Amino acid sequence: MQTSKFQQLLANPMLRSIIAFSIFRAFYGAGILAVTYFLSTSAEAPLPVSIGFLLFSMVFSRWLFKHIKGRKGPIEEIEPDQ
Repeated sequence: MQTSKFQQLLANPMLRSIIAFSIFRAFYGAGILAVTYFLSTSAEAPLPVSIGFLLFSMVFSRWLFKHIKGRKGPIEEIEPDQ
């Protein structure tokens, strides 16, 4: 059976990594925005605390994604039909 172009595209490791990173950033980013909003409104923390939290979250998200990505096993390769 021949695989479709879409399946071949999804089998590309770089595209899979981009999709995984995009999904991770969407959920992580929403959480960071919620915490930052809480810090700036309800907790009445000064502006440098919110800015520091955002800077820390930038570094932490890169570290976290690298560890999540590293825990995944090797990507299974789809054998092309001959």
